[in-house]
Amino acid sequence: MSKPIHIIGGGMAGSEAAWQAVQAGQPVVIHEMRPEVGTFAHQTDNLAELVCSNSFRSDDHEANAVGLLHWEMRAAGSLIMEMAEKHKLPAGGALAVDREPFAQAVTERLLNHPLVTLERGEVTEIPPQDWGQTIIATGPLTSSSLAQSILAVTDESSLAFFDAIAPIVYADSIDMSKAWFQSRYDKGETEEERTAYLNCPMDKETYEAFIDALLNSGKTEFKDWEKDTPYFDGCLPIEVMAERGRETLRFGPMKPVGLTNPHQPDVKPYAVVQLRRDNALGTLFNIVGFQTKMKYGEQAAAFALIPGLENARFARLGGIHRNTFINSPRLLDHQMRLKNRPDIRFAGQISGVEGYVESAAMGLLAGRLAVADARGAPLDPVPQTTAMGALVTHITGGADAKTFQPMNVNFGLFPPVDNVKGGRRNRKDRYKAYTDRAKADWQGWLGTGR
Repeated sequence: MSKPIHIIGGGMAGSEAAWQAVQAGQPVVIHEMRPEVGTFAHQTDNLAELVCSNSFRSDDHEANAVGLLHWEMRAAGSLIMEMAEKHKLPAGGALAVDREPFAQAVTERLLNHPLVTLERGEVTEIPPQDWGQTIIATGPLTSSSLAQSILAVTDESSLAFFDAIAPIVYADSIDMSKAWFQSRYDKGETEEERTAYLNCPMDKETYEAFIDALLNSGKTEFKDWEKDTPYFDGCLPIEVMAERGRETLRFGPMKPVGLTNPHQPDVKPYAVVQLRRDNALGTLFNIVGFQTKMKYGEQAAAFALIPGLENARFARLGGIHRNTFINSPRLLDHQMRLKNRPDIRFAGQISGVEGYVESAAMGLLAGRLAVADARGAPLDPVPQTTAMGALVTHITGGADAKTFQPMNVNFGLFPPVDNVKGGRRNRKDRYKAYTDRAKADWQGWLGTGR
């Protein structure tokens, strides 16, 4: 009982795994390489630092798979979800957080726990077996030395994709004579939520000029070893989307539906750029869906074409990084353990899930499974009918290893419900059937694991 679980990586997954373990009375050692070894994306040495968007996406637990995952994590006593709730920002039907206070709160809660030890410094090799239960949750920015050690142990070719970062704008540099506050379809229970987004409208001529700027912009040059790396389709740079068709953005992050411009209420925008609050003070806004690999000067020129952002100042421009993950369907068993080293589990983005919430969820599950193994009482598999179970089933065997790519949680990963309680349903009823079934099954699994 006294032997600690070692957790390599103090991001979303590692932090949640540690919390689940210590809540069960199991000591942990968190190994975090920052600040001794930094990354291009991290700005602090806090645990659970958010380096891209500040959104945990939809919080609708009755009709959205990620909202259901929020619900399941809350039911399991998730630290990440508790701190997200305490530091949330208005975001319509989404859950967005004030990134720095959120990470500071997670860090303080863990470091103040008597069963948590934090060791700063890089772990460069797969740990020896005498470490006991170990969780590797090093995320998309795993250090090259540890990555090479993982490859040596797994005898696998590396898999990777490019992940792009959206720009952040200073609020006081946005022209409010052209922009307005409104969540799409006025979604949200409070006025603050219904006005959580800033909207910048485009007419057709402006949109076409913007698309031309994206298509003609200078792009970040890839190194030779990066050139064959694919993009993750859930996080495409805007210029790559534009290359797929001039209307792609207008039917994606720039769709003009559910919005009315109070400056021109009788004119329907041809396209709309949305910005979401990035901090509690409301001084920073990130441009929703505007991940980019354009060079900085090209970004500033292109974004100046957006009505309301002609004189925008940027706290951070967009960027791009190489994101590494393992071929989990081939390498991991159904309890997230490395098949040839069952003392080692993988969790978070390195295991092939995409998104903050999905990463933290896999950390939550890995922490509970590691505790059970440490005590010689392995848990039953998580029901695939739950959001947690659907995700872990997908990455540990449900996906085709030959074409495996990172996956967000979605109802397509769940067993069908069309024959549950008889008859087919419309989409709203079907999603409600998914979530009702998942909640009952998740609570049942939690009950057996306590």
